[in-house]
Amino acid sequence: MKSATFATLAACCLLAASCVSGTGRHSNYLADLGPVNETRDPGKTHPPPAIPDDISYWDGDNVQGAPFIKISRPQQKAYFYKGGTLVGVSLISSGKEGHNTPPGRYRIQLKDEHHESSLYGVFKDKTTHMTTNDNADIRDPLPPNNYFVHAPMPYFMQVMPGIGMHTGYLPGYSASHGCIRMPDYMAKKFFANVQPGTPVEIE
Repeated sequence: MKSATFATLAACCLLAASCVSGTGRHSNYLADLGPVNETRDPGKTHPPPAIPDDISYWDGDNVQGAPFIKISRPQQKAYFYKGGTLVGVSLISSGKEGHNTPPGRYRIQLKDEHHESSLYGVFKDKTTHMTTNDNADIRDPLPPNNYFVHAPMPYFMQVMPGIGMHTGYLPGYSASHGCIRMPDYMAKKFFANVQPGTPVEIE
């Protein structure tokens, strides 16, 4: 958080719960990732973006240089640079209104391949194990015969308390609880090419 202001830090604290880790288990596909896909192996698949993705690409495997990530909220894109050379672009979905992703200059704080939320997830029926609420909050009253499953955020790269980049559903607009969702294959590439300390600029 090289130049984060106190106001930005305060905003981060308010948003922190959206991506805070829970039990550490790699569980089902849930709230901050988007709608649950029940058509195949309920809750365990990542649906494709709601819009065609002819933007995202990676061409950095054989490129050397210090990594740097730039997040453009207006464009809903993430740019990955190595030594000043653009090597990858990813579509994203950043924080929706009321859960805005704070702008600023940060650094990757930690990486967690199997991260999950402590607050957000889904309710599932104990008998059928089908999702009854795909946007549940653990603080919501638990319906009878239901259980709560924490939202997974695979390939999580934290950039500030509670906010990070991770695999998630892309509906074509800002829709997360503050995190930066990415297509799974792009999240894996970004995850493999950053380390704690990698600079990230969010505009």
